[in-house]
Amino acid sequence: MNEHNDSPDLTPPPGNSPVQPVKLSLDDTIQFQCHTGIACFNQCCQCIDIQLTPYDILRLKQRFKITASEFLAQYTLPFEMDNQGMPGVRLKTLEDSTACPFVTPAGCSIYEDRPTACRYYALGLMSMKHQLSPTDEEAYFIVKEDHCLGHLEPRTLTIRDYRREQEVEEYDQMNREWRQVVLKKRSAGPGIGQPSVRSYQFFFMGSYDLDRLRNFVLSDKFAEVYELEAATFEPLKTDEVALMKFGFRLLKQVLFGELTIPVKADALQKRATLRQQQLEPDLENPNKDYQGPVMV
Repeated sequence: MNEHNDSPDLTPPPGNSPVQPVKLSLDDTIQFQCHTGIACFNQCCQCIDIQLTPYDILRLKQRFKITASEFLAQYTLPFEMDNQGMPGVRLKTLEDSTACPFVTPAGCSIYEDRPTACRYYALGLMSMKHQLSPTDEEAYFIVKEDHCLGHLEPRTLTIRDYRREQEVEEYDQMNREWRQVVLKKRSAGPGIGQPSVRSYQFFFMGSYDLDRLRNFVLSDKFAEVYELEAATFEPLKTDEVALMKFGFRLLKQVLFGELTIPVKADALQKRATLRQQQLEPDLENPNKDYQGPVMV
């Protein structure tokens, strides 16, 4: 489970929710352990609802040696992360089942590259942002499902140590800028306005589809607008982590006008001319021709 929230408060869950409505900090202690000898082993993988982050997708596409587009088509389903249609992706279950496609009797077959939500279980992460705050705040909470016996295991440790044990710190670090994009969108005031379908298509590409993002960054259309130094541009051709992080910067610039990527001096004039002639797409939404999922 990996949740994002723009509210400063944790709303109490329904009475039958496995989420315990108590916010915890990194130094709070939990009692939990999962291992192959526990009677409920693999039960949490039999009924999943796993939202994938950009770094989850990067790790899994690399593991399977396929493109991001192929991974998205084969292993995920799109969904709307909020009531305005912000696109997210969930891990697809086995056909005619609610089970994870990667679970085996011996455990997780992709354990080294398992998604962020799996690493956190039986914890949940909530990212909160006040509307006027420049930074986000993180809080944690316990998830107690009826089938899970891990909470009865005689081991206690801090949330900080549990995150380190599950190697989730790297995942949070890699996804932090993306999470900030999501939070900013959710906490945005009326000045931001309703994002267009094209902007959400661009968000989908910049968040999840690295191979399409690379094609766009290497395209003439991108070169007409942005001016990158070789030290920044060259790694984007082969370094997927650098490309992913650049995609987050690009999202902030396209969606919110945070100008961290140099724009060519004559780009605005060219944009106005192209708009007038109706020959090219809007350079503020440069992925007009992207054919990914349309979330409305």
